[in-house]
Amino acid sequence: MIRRTLPPGSSHLYTDLLGTILEVTPAGVRLQTRTAVVDVPGAEIATGKPIPPAPPRRRPRADDGQQGA
Repeated sequence: MIRRTLPPGSSHLYTDLLGTILEVTPAGVRLQTRTAVVDVPGAEIATGKPIPPAPPRRRPRADDGQQGA
């Protein structure tokens, strides 16, 4: 997770990016999110920390025919 500063005048000070770090350079970090590869300049990185992978999704429960019991 990378916490990125937003430009002045934004409705928030920061935004969080969740993904896998692909590359770290003196210029910044390249991050693979669920939807895109994002380049974050080093000057915009406020903080970061490792986040464990999400647990696997559970299978939906089988409908046992009892409603509102």
